[in-house]
Amino acid sequence: MLVGSNGSGKSTLLRLIAGLLRPSAGTIHTDLRPALVFQNPDHQLLLPSCASDLLLSLPNLPLASRRERVATALAQVGLSGLEQRPIHTLSGGQKQRLAIAAALASEASLLLLDEPTALLDPDSQREVLSLIRSLTRRPDTPLTALWITHRLEELASCDGAARMRLGRVEPWQEGAALVQELSRLPPGRSGG
Repeated sequence: MLVGSNGSGKSTLLRLIAGLLRPSAGTIHTDLRPALVFQNPDHQLLLPSCASDLLLSLPNLPLASRRERVATALAQVGLSGLEQRPIHTLSGGQKQRLAIAAALASEASLLLLDEPTALLDPDSQREVLSLIRSLTRRPDTPLTALWITHRLEELASCDGAARMRLGRVEPWQEGAALVQELSRLPPGRSGG
């Protein structure tokens, strides 16, 4: 997870890794296939039904393969059977899980999550956090996730955390250690 104050460069970093922005200098390289999940799923979900939206993320495949991949992605995020469900009828947490399903359908191996729990109620926050944790722990094809958060309590669930300041990522450490470090800073300086 990455924490940092507004304007520190967290979202820009994710957009650079995803290829939505080009670096003004240097290069970014990853062998993983990235997919960006936005803070607000309504900025990401474009079509009327769950299945039609997921189909946007799929390459040219035979129809049966496309349907199978959509069903599999929905099952992985706990939305089985909702292929024809209108997106506008989903809860905020369901919409965020659908946005994650789109990344899974595209066969992403690197999830770039830009404050995915910021607009969710506490129960949905826990569900999304638990979902990402399980996807990074699945035995067959674990995903890598880079998660931006302002919720310091979420750091307890991560494998590593870093603070971003002035466009630079500081050293990675355990989430609990970073929370302790940030709690010693004067109010307003935590970057969380």
